[in-house]
Amino acid sequence: MSEPILEVTELFKLFEVRQNKGAKVIKQTVHAVSGVSFSLAPGETLGLVGESGSGKSTVGRCILRLLEPTSGSIRFRGQELTTLGREEMRELRSEMQIVFQDPYASLDPRMTIGAAIAEPLEVHDVPGDHDAIVGELLELVGLSPDHSKRFPHEFSGGQRQRIGIARALSLRPSLIILDEPVSALDVSIQAGILNLLEDLQKELSLSYLFIAHDLSIVRHISDRIAVMYLGKLMELGDHKDVYDRSIHPYTQSLLSAVPIPDPTLERTRKRIVLEGDLPSPVNPPSGCVFRTRCPIAFDLCAEEVPELRPQAKDHLVACHAPLLPGQSLADVVASRHPVATALSEQ
Repeated sequence: MSEPILEVTELFKLFEVRQNKGAKVIKQTVHAVSGVSFSLAPGETLGLVGESGSGKSTVGRCILRLLEPTSGSIRFRGQELTTLGREEMRELRSEMQIVFQDPYASLDPRMTIGAAIAEPLEVHDVPGDHDAIVGELLELVGLSPDHSKRFPHEFSGGQRQRIGIARALSLRPSLIILDEPVSALDVSIQAGILNLLEDLQKELSLSYLFIAHDLSIVRHISDRIAVMYLGKLMELGDHKDVYDRSIHPYTQSLLSAVPIPDPTLERTRKRIVLEGDLPSPVNPPSGCVFRTRCPIAFDLCAEEVPELRPQAKDHLVACHAPLLPGQSLADVVASRHPVATALSEQ
């Protein structure tokens, strides 16, 4: 097996915030990312999913050092990124790029798209005819070279996202972080962008960290899936294992919310509805951060933080009472979980 192109180990990102309460200023700490670890192989797509506020985008931005990590290790091709200076990091940025969620906000409305795509080439002093390179990139993402003279407002949302992808590809990176690249697009447009990303990955040997909250989209494009909740990884494994044999209660609850395009099956399946809202990252729950919404939580869940441990080959889960492979959470909610009972009796 080839060496990982990206290794993230025990990544933490804390934000210090201040809140004015009368004459007092109260300092608080937001636990955005707490001990996240994973790796990414060359040519692989890792889907990073979870609810809004779970810390997915923060992980991506920390990898690129758009946000400075509080602690932890980020290694790209074996090189530690967290200790690099500004100039050293700038040299590596040609190898790592990002496609943002909002394709309109990420483009300067005063620049033609040709100038926007060519800007990274100028910043990194890439030799050659930049106009010709821009034309090739536009064709690569399914647009016409003649579009280079137009401005962002003259394009649809899907076309703007293709422009964002072309700009990310301008320096020929090996790793692209896709921060919810299709969530702002119509469903009819999403498939075209996903197919484009898959074709580009095969043609250019790209590695993707695909950040999203839509599990049906992540299933379509990912080789492995990592599920986050309140800054922590809950489950990590092959996309088939996570979808068909998920063993964390949170993962199963997310999957139950994905509609099935079969009215008969949709009417008969059991929906898992979590009670309450996502807790505040300023004051996360003790022990397992998911325990306040978990329907099968027990005493140990409040006392100890579960480690991300292998439950099967390359299938990791952070749970004191993981479900059995193929077991449905909906079927055991009404009864005492057998693993939880065994743990509580120890």
